[in-house]
Amino acid sequence: MHKTEFHEIPSEFLAISPLDGRYSGIGKRLSPYFSEYGLVKNRVWVEVNWLVFMLNNLEDSEILKGFPKERISEILSIYESFGAESFARVKDIEAVTNHDVKAVEYYVDEELKALGMEELISYVHIGCTSEDITNIAYANTINQAMHDVWIPEAEKLIEVIEDFGARYSNTSMLAHTHGQPATPTTVGKEFSVYVYRLKSSLEYVKAIKPLAKFNGATGNYAAISIAFPNENWPELNKKFVEGTLGLTFNPVTTQIESHDYMCHLFDAVRHFNNVIRDLDQDMWLYISMEYFGQKVVEGEVGSSTMPHKVNPIKFENSESNVDTSNALLMALSNKLPISRMQRDLSDSSSQRNIGMSIGYSLQAITQTISGMSRVRVNTDKISKDLEGNWEVLAEPIQTMLRKYGIPDAYEQLKKLTRGRKMTKEDIHSFIKSLDVLSDEDMMTLLNLTPESYIGYASRIAEEIA
Repeated sequence: MHKTEFHEIPSEFLAISPLDGRYSGIGKRLSPYFSEYGLVKNRVWVEVNWLVFMLNNLEDSEILKGFPKERISEILSIYESFGAESFARVKDIEAVTNHDVKAVEYYVDEELKALGMEELISYVHIGCTSEDITNIAYANTINQAMHDVWIPEAEKLIEVIEDFGARYSNTSMLAHTHGQPATPTTVGKEFSVYVYRLKSSLEYVKAIKPLAKFNGATGNYAAISIAFPNENWPELNKKFVEGTLGLTFNPVTTQIESHDYMCHLFDAVRHFNNVIRDLDQDMWLYISMEYFGQKVVEGEVGSSTMPHKVNPIKFENSESNVDTSNALLMALSNKLPISRMQRDLSDSSSQRNIGMSIGYSLQAITQTISGMSRVRVNTDKISKDLEGNWEVLAEPIQTMLRKYGIPDAYEQLKKLTRGRKMTKEDIHSFIKSLDVLSDEDMMTLLNLTPESYIGYASRIAEEIA
C-alpha cells in the first residue's frame, strides 16, 4: 500500500483489534477505563491520594505536620485536571525512564514543584513499590468499568429477555429434547429459564470485590516501618485502601496482589457469557425451525446471492464474541494467579488484555439485545407443530395408567407411539379403550391436547418474570 493512501484511511479501519475498529462503539465505551490513558490516570489517582492520606494521617513527620491543610485541594487537582497534555508528559518521561510507574511518580513530582510544594516531593511514592500503585489502578479500573458499563448492559439484557418471556408466558410451544418432539412448554417459560440463570450469574459477578494490596516490596511494609517505626502500617494502609479508595484490602501478599479476585470475576463473567451463548444457539434453532421470525430491516441484505434470506446474524455475532471473550478470560484466569516466588513481570503484559476480554463480552451482550429486538413469535407455525404431534400425549396417558396400578403402562404406550406420528383420532381411540379409567379421568385425557399439556409452565413463567 502506498504511504499516501495509507494515511487517507480513517484510523478505525486500520485497527488490528475489532474493538478499536469494527466494534469501535464498544471500544469507546471501555477506553476511559482500560486504555493506556486510563491506566496512567488511575496510577496518578493512587499516587496523589496516597500523598494526601499521608498529610492527613502520618503523625511522625515534621515536614508533613507543617504543611497547610488548606492547600490539599491543589494536590488533588493534579489528578482532577489530568488530561491529554498530562498524559503526553508522562509518556515523555517514560521514554527516558523505561519504567511506567516511575514516570508517573516523576510527573507528580513536577506538578508539585510547579505548585511550589517542593518539600512534599520526597513523600511521593514513599513506602511504595510499583505494584502497590498498579494493582490498585487495575482494581479501580475493573470496579468502575464493571459497574458503569458491563453490569448495566447485562441488566438490560435480562430485562429484554424478561419482557419477551412475560409477553408469551401463555403461548404453548412444542419442546424438543435430543432434537425430537417432547412434552410441550410455553415460550415464556423457556425464557424464564434464561432470566433465572442470568440473574443468578450476575449476582456472582456483583458479589466479587476487587482486592488491593499496599504493603511495599515483598509485602512486609519493611521500608516504611524503618522510616516511621511508631506507626501501625498494616492498619494505616488498610484505612487508605478501604476508607480513601473504596476498595477491599488484601492483608497478606507477596510483592504483587495475588489476582485471585480477578480469576473469580473472570470465571463469573465467563459463566454469564456461556448462558448467553446457550440462548444464542437456541434462538438460532428456533429461527431455523420458523418458531420465531425476524423483523425485516429496510436496506439490509441477508445473502449476496439469495435475496430471500433474513439471517440470525446478531445471535451468530454474539456467539462468536462470547467465544473470543471466554478464551481471553480463561487465559487470564489461568495465568494471573501464578508468579515466580515473590514477583515476576509476566502478569503485567497479561493484564493489559483485561479490557479486551470484557469488551468482547460486552459486544456479545449488545448483539443479543439487538437480536432479541428483531424477533417475532410465529404462532401459526408453533400451533401447526403442536397439532401435528399428538404422540407427545403418550406421557400423560401412561402416567394416568400408572395411577391405576397398570405395571406395563409405559410399554403399552411405547408400542402404540414410538417412532410413529399419531393423530388426534389415534390417541382418542386408545384412550376410549381404557376401561380401567374413571369417567372423570377419561374425560381429563380426552380433553387434553398438545397445546393444553403444559403443566405449570405458564405459572412458572409468570412467577419468574
